[in-house]
Amino acid sequence: MKINEIFLSIQGEGILSGLPTIFVRTTGCNLRCVWCDTKFSRSKGQEKSVGEVLKQIKRLKFKRVCLTGGEPLIQEELPLLIEQLLKRKYQLSIETNGSKDISMLPKEVVISLDIKCPSSNESQNILFTNLNFLSKKDQCKFVIRNKKDYEYAKRIIREYNLNKKTNVILTPVGGIKAEKIVERILRDKLDVRIGLQLHKIIWGRKRGV
Repeated sequence: MKINEIFLSIQGEGILSGLPTIFVRTTGCNLRCVWCDTKFSRSKGQEKSVGEVLKQIKRLKFKRVCLTGGEPLIQEELPLLIEQLLKRKYQLSIETNGSKDISMLPKEVVISLDIKCPSSNESQNILFTNLNFLSKKDQCKFVIRNKKDYEYAKRIIREYNLNKKTNVILTPVGGIKAEKIVERILRDKLDVRIGLQLHKIIWGRKRGV
């Protein structure tokens, strides 16, 4: 499988925010979001066996792992890596862009599923059947750039009754400035979380954190 980077940091967003986590960032993505903040992961990386990845993870000494990208679900060897990590009793989460089928993911894996809003230019590629496989341990994330994105997210949340199924998070593009989104959430009585990217607040746009 092609790996962009493996590093130890804290989880910067979502329901696991703040927890020490080993990140395995795969190379390659099937989408091209306009505001993507990990463009470096689209092509740069090295081929590694599942065994090599497991050895690097073991050296970092924590038992919490996040699979991210790019889009990890396009990696053919990902199911084997997931199987081996669960076998070794790692707490496992995966960040996926919402366009690939998640039905095969084991129930032990915490799923962070994106629903791409219009400003991404990729909203037409979202697989909405994925919402059937989310539970209260998982999360559904909308990255919001403008009012149109917010209204789109609000419609999807209400249409699919999302905040009754899973944790719903609205995150501003860039991950920090959220005042307008918060005002709209409170105005509309929308029962969701606001999500800031903690790693950017701490380190800025530095890689490997």
